[in-house]
Amino acid sequence: MKKIILDCDPGQDDAVALALAMAAKDEFKLLGVTTVAGNVPLKLTQRNARIMCEICHRPDVKVYAGADKPIVQELVTAEHVHGKSGLDGIDIYEPNHPLEEKHAVDFIIEACLTADDNSIFLIPTGPLTNIGLAMKREPAILPKIKEIVLMGGALKEAGNITPSAEFNIYVDPEAAQIVLKCGRPIVMMSLDVTHQVLTTKKRVDAIRNLGSIVGQQIASLIEFFERYDEEKYHIDGAPLHDPCTVAFLLKPDLFSLKEVNVEVETSGKFTRGATVVDYWGVTDRAPNVKWAYAVNDEGFFKLLNEYLIKL
Repeated sequence: MKKIILDCDPGQDDAVALALAMAAKDEFKLLGVTTVAGNVPLKLTQRNARIMCEICHRPDVKVYAGADKPIVQELVTAEHVHGKSGLDGIDIYEPNHPLEEKHAVDFIIEACLTADDNSIFLIPTGPLTNIGLAMKREPAILPKIKEIVLMGGALKEAGNITPSAEFNIYVDPEAAQIVLKCGRPIVMMSLDVTHQVLTTKKRVDAIRNLGSIVGQQIASLIEFFERYDEEKYHIDGAPLHDPCTVAFLLKPDLFSLKEVNVEVETSGKFTRGATVVDYWGVTDRAPNVKWAYAVNDEGFFKLLNEYLIKL
């Protein structure tokens, strides 16, 4: 059973990632959910994570609020994509599920330090602020981390917040730089692969018809989320970015990976947050990432439905 910490900024696609992780009770020991400012401010991301714990019937999952702003930059949010609540598409309320008093960065550090070496999987689906701060404050956590599976970056698909940058990396490029230089195994689910898992009408209908309240809620979240990307890209559906991280840990053979070197631009006028991916090995920089470049999209949605129905 994999011990995981899911660090997120819900966000409809983060919500689907949370649901998938919480459904996988036999595969994952979910040590905690940590939240960060990103798609919406921190006070909303922590609330949204707690709402998802209630929707998924997981009162045992602890939620910790983390950084309310990036390490260096001013916070950039994405209400234009996710709506003012971050979870537009379903009824929003103040959940009874408690918020833990401990700061997310403190929790990540303590959870790692008390774990065996190579035993913790970190799943960041938002800006990497919490993870970067934890690594910077306590480098002794690094040997405890078996793998980091993150959603972020872009190469062939270009950026989605600027012409060259993907949103999560753009929001906190300094944190991303810390993580990419940490020396631990990293898998990156970039826009190159997430843009291959599109929420077509047929797929959303299948989720809605799972015969559960959870399926109906997830379908409603996706339908709101779709409207932005359908207009932007002129496609049927939207890329379901964040659940790719959880799906990889459940069924890695759905994805094709390539070992590459990835660096982050932190200060370029036009390139802040861009991931510079040495895809063809044209530099002498050592690979530091397994870059996902292809996915079995039908297999991905089959997996998603198989787990969502358990909720």
